[in-house]
Amino acid sequence: MAATGSSSSSARILVVDDEPDLRALYELTLTREGHQVDAAATLAEARQQLAQERFDVVITDMRLPDGRGMQLLVDLQAGARPERCIVMTAYGSAENAVEALKAGAFDYLTKPVDLKQFRTVVASAIHDQMPAVRGARRAPAARAGDAVGTPASATTNGGEPAALARLVGESEAMRRVKERIVKVARSMAPVLVRGESGTGKELVARAIHGCSHRADGPFVAVNCGAIPENLLEAEFFGAKKGSYTGAVQDRDGYFQAARGGTLFLDEIGDLPLAMQSKLLRAIQERSVRALGSTQEDAVDVRIVSATHKDLAADVSAGRFRQDLFYRLNVIEIAVPALRERRSDLPALCEALLAKIAQDSGMPAPPLSAGLLAQLAVHPLDGNVRELENLLHRAVALSDGSELQLDEGAPSSATAATPAPAEVPSDLQSYLDQQEREVLLRTLAETGFNRTAAAARLGLNLRQIRYRIARLNITVPQDDDAHDDNA
Repeated sequence: MAATGSSSSSARILVVDDEPDLRALYELTLTREGHQVDAAATLAEARQQLAQERFDVVITDMRLPDGRGMQLLVDLQAGARPERCIVMTAYGSAENAVEALKAGAFDYLTKPVDLKQFRTVVASAIHDQMPAVRGARRAPAARAGDAVGTPASATTNGGEPAALARLVGESEAMRRVKERIVKVARSMAPVLVRGESGTGKELVARAIHGCSHRADGPFVAVNCGAIPENLLEAEFFGAKKGSYTGAVQDRDGYFQAARGGTLFLDEIGDLPLAMQSKLLRAIQERSVRALGSTQEDAVDVRIVSATHKDLAADVSAGRFRQDLFYRLNVIEIAVPALRERRSDLPALCEALLAKIAQDSGMPAPPLSAGLLAQLAVHPLDGNVRELENLLHRAVALSDGSELQLDEGAPSSATAATPAPAEVPSDLQSYLDQQEREVLLRTLAETGFNRTAAAARLGLNLRQIRYRIARLNITVPQDDDAHDDNA
């Protein structure tokens, strides 16, 4: 969203660069947008101006005659200053950009700066920060992020940001996650959400989006493991009519669809190496080229990715690009497994039962102490997704009295660790047993979701159904309809 020249979007900006021509270009560009611009050529001059004035945004070159622009960022952080800081780095200096984002920069720009992108990034910083800075000018003690009128400031009755409402739980582990979400939402830094299957990684990504200045923009979720490899480029970057068989008209990709918002790349570890290279370029250049096109389109998106895998181990094994991992993992949020926050079980059960009742259109039986006691000793290795499955079955099998767990349902613990058995004497029986154990383990890890298990094993839904039937594996019937976004 570009800034306009109206007084409502007018901002005060400090530009720090030792090249007079570039300073003049930045000043002219921002002045035409209606902003008040001050300039400095050195680190010392910038510090002097910051000591005397408050600004909405500080734009600084990384290299200055008397030091590094990063030092200004450190000063702003140490003084709890509300200004958003944009750092300019030389082309190809990916390490500098990542360093700046980790240190708290709102965003970065690569030299030579594209003026359209320059205006977009500055406008985003102003949109995110201006109310907070105006408040800070009235009350200097105000801290960054306490902005009135930003999406993150909307709260529930309990004082919690409304965007966090779907993250149920007040355990210490969940409080840490929520605090980190609010903090990282203030910048454009890429975030990697890490956690076991079923822990709610997409909910965390949606909360980051909802707490950010991009909350009014689109949130586009992509399951990287569910797209056929030959369609990846077209799905991500778009395609022109006739660029491949079946392309009967121009179409946008995920990057274009997420403009001005957040692009969530779920199970990023499943992306093939060839596509990883193209994704890295799109993130670094902030532009994409649609399949069959001769020109690139600038895209303004915030990248949040998620994985249940150990990406660092995949990097060491050569299955994931180190440079892409470096760019995606600027800030990491680890989502705790349900076994690490069992104190949240009562609140989670209440929320899930309310959801089940809403979806079914009929009231669910109340949560009982007996059911909670059963769940307290249940392994719940499938995390919140498995808990929801168990509650669905309990409601479906309820006779209208107290809810009870379905004791006949397969436990993820027993499924994940089948009892050892002797090797059968014939080869086919032995192979069937090995295949059965692999299927059981994968189903348990995915909360008995056949679609997710099939994707992880490289099968389609028809193939995994055939194997489940042939190997006499019991899977709850309602799990096919279960959504795999948690």
